[in-house]
Amino acid sequence: MQAGATRLFVPLLIVAIAAFMWLKKYAFIPSSLFLHPFYVTLGLSYIFFRVLHLIIDARSSDTTLPQNISLVSYLNYTLNFTTLVSGPIQRYNRFASMQLAPERLPLDIVIAAEALERIIVGFFKVNVLSLLLLMIQTRSLDLIAANRTSHERIFTAIAIAALYPFYIYCNFSGYIDIVIGIARFLRMKLPENFNRPFSSENYLIFWSRWHITLSTWLQIYVYAPLMLASLRRWPSPAIEPFLNVFPYFVTFFLVGLWHGQTSMFIFFGVLLGLGMSLTKLFQVLMTRWLGSQRYLALNGNWFYNTAARGLTFTWSTFTMLWFWSNWTQLRFLATSLTSGEIALTWILVFLGSSVALASWEEIRLWLLSFQFQNQPALSSRYVRTVWGTALVIISIATIMLLNAPPPDIVYKTF
Repeated sequence: MQAGATRLFVPLLIVAIAAFMWLKKYAFIPSSLFLHPFYVTLGLSYIFFRVLHLIIDARSSDTTLPQNISLVSYLNYTLNFTTLVSGPIQRYNRFASMQLAPERLPLDIVIAAEALERIIVGFFKVNVLSLLLLMIQTRSLDLIAANRTSHERIFTAIAIAALYPFYIYCNFSGYIDIVIGIARFLRMKLPENFNRPFSSENYLIFWSRWHITLSTWLQIYVYAPLMLASLRRWPSPAIEPFLNVFPYFVTFFLVGLWHGQTSMFIFFGVLLGLGMSLTKLFQVLMTRWLGSQRYLALNGNWFYNTAARGLTFTWSTFTMLWFWSNWTQLRFLATSLTSGEIALTWILVFLGSSVALASWEEIRLWLLSFQFQNQPALSSRYVRTVWGTALVIISIATIMLLNAPPPDIVYKTF
């Protein structure tokens, strides 16, 4: 890289980050500086990550970026409409391999059918599942302060807390499914953003399956440099396993800050960082205490995995309170319950999620055990055709019966 470009790296980085915070209207910036009437922040974060990726990778000596990127290619990458509203976050080399390839990705009847199926599944998630979950949670919020029995308040609180992760998953992954399906018709293959996150046995695995492209991006550009700097600063084999803890905290603290502009999201980032760093610390300490073989055997224990999966879900649910609410709502929820009811609520969330998610895993494995033409029967085109048709009918019926618009895209303003 040329020396002039190297000298521009830090100023460009500062300008990009400062512009992002200004346009996103972070709370610590005086409101008089904002351009209130002139724009909305639709897809701003996804543009920011692409721009930042190009700035950082252009400085690297081992970058996979081409020497020259035309203005048209740059604008097509940063403002690509398929990923502008809800992601996913794609790096330039992968984007260019499709957009600038001499031969476009194939699109035959089988691929088109799979893309259509993906759109139907996403439509069902958004218009049926996320709509119903949001309606139940909203109704539960209205009922929590009513003069009811202790048992009713506890189960209402469980619904408020535990339904939201499923709602945001159906909402976000549903729109991602639609985007991925549409993009495939345009001969583009977008990266996956979700991979059965509620099956995760710990918080590290959860974030490798939830909003995959965001956590991957930050691990490449934040976690890896911090980890490398730590290894160079403290080159001791004795403490090397512990050096992961702080980079994980910083990386996922930034994940929280990315999600919003207020103090709620600072605390959200702290909780995310604590979840990741304490999980890593636990793994390191357990490996030292039990030894790698015994700890590996423990991870294969069904009861341990069941409890770990429930704990992961419970912590995720707890952190998301700071994602969807504000301090006034949290205070309202806290004062609507006694301390004993709050404690019992989270105990029941843990126990219920442990049993429910373990049961789902067993049911899923049982269903996949049925074979047809040397593949799981559920994967056959006959079952998928029937399933897709049923989802379309259910979606249309739900829309007609409820006569309610689908929930807004949760991540459209990020």
